[in-house]
Amino acid sequence: MAVVIITGAAGLIGSEAATFYAEAGYHVVGIDNNMRQTFFGEEGSTLWNRSRLLSTYKHRYEHYDVDIRDREELDRIFSRYASEIALIVHTAAQPSHDWAAKDPLLDFTVNANGTLHLLEATRRFCPDAVFVFTSTNKVYGDAPNRLPLVEGETRWEVEKTHPFHQGISEEMSVDQSMHSLFGSSKLAADILVQEYGRYFGVRTVCFRGGVLSGSRQAGVPLHGFINYLMKCAMTGTPYTILGYKGKQVRDVIHARDVIAAIHAVFSQPPAPGEVYNLGGGIFSNVSMLEAILLTEKITGRPVEHRYSEQHRAGDHIWYVSDVRKLMRDYPHWRITYTISMIMEEIYAENQERWSHAL
Repeated sequence: MAVVIITGAAGLIGSEAATFYAEAGYHVVGIDNNMRQTFFGEEGSTLWNRSRLLSTYKHRYEHYDVDIRDREELDRIFSRYASEIALIVHTAAQPSHDWAAKDPLLDFTVNANGTLHLLEATRRFCPDAVFVFTSTNKVYGDAPNRLPLVEGETRWEVEKTHPFHQGISEEMSVDQSMHSLFGSSKLAADILVQEYGRYFGVRTVCFRGGVLSGSRQAGVPLHGFINYLMKCAMTGTPYTILGYKGKQVRDVIHARDVIAAIHAVFSQPPAPGEVYNLGGGIFSNVSMLEAILLTEKITGRPVEHRYSEQHRAGDHIWYVSDVRKLMRDYPHWRITYTISMIMEEIYAENQERWSHAL
């Protein structure tokens, strides 16, 4: 039976990937040591999701409580399955723009060194496998803020005459911009993934994600703003808008649309080292002010929110992914969830988890 290795298997994208491939008949090997609890406290714990995978998929899902910084342990896992490994989905990361500044060494060793260990294990033990890395739009730093932006009533937009009006393409430079420490560690990993593809011929793919969302995300202040905003509305917790008048725009993509993209490149791998921007694009994007209004409409509850003029260092004013390259190379892949659908699902499927505060 073909093996799929998934790092960060109890997180949002990792658990969706584990679910998808277990149900597709693969033997799924999950690697996740619940570092989200270290990063975000008890509310960030993914143990509940790990338990769900183990109880639901039993013999089709195997879990290793291993840190991706532990090269020897990774080598033991990879050597056990070796040529049976068909796909590696690497989602494990320190994912917070803000948290990275608290401990740059931990951020870098998880995001960059951990990725290097996985790439080297792939090269040594399963060189024919496809290696998919969930990178981030933060690799572009704050370069998107230099685009010609036009202020509207509830959002910023890019001038209609500009080539990036329909989204930022893979042609945007990653140089000469402020990345944040998180963006820097992910960029280092992104380049390593490309290099192992181009230099060693490992079948690597980078997906530079926008806001990845879905009902299984924990919803914490430092990561996953859509989920956290909905959680605040449902629990009566105040939400703080950070700068840009609340008109900053993000594209949001559902985890299942991410998995569909991953499976597309697994089924028909592109040239080694390929890079795709991946987000909701023009099909699913929202400003902070618009997200608050939509949250209030869905929940029927007012969102108590505050405003701080201080935006996050290196943060984007407007970021919408241009997904046309991916759609061109994989014409059967499409965005199937709109922002409204995503937020309605988050609300509907978290009633029990967050009901204690309702």
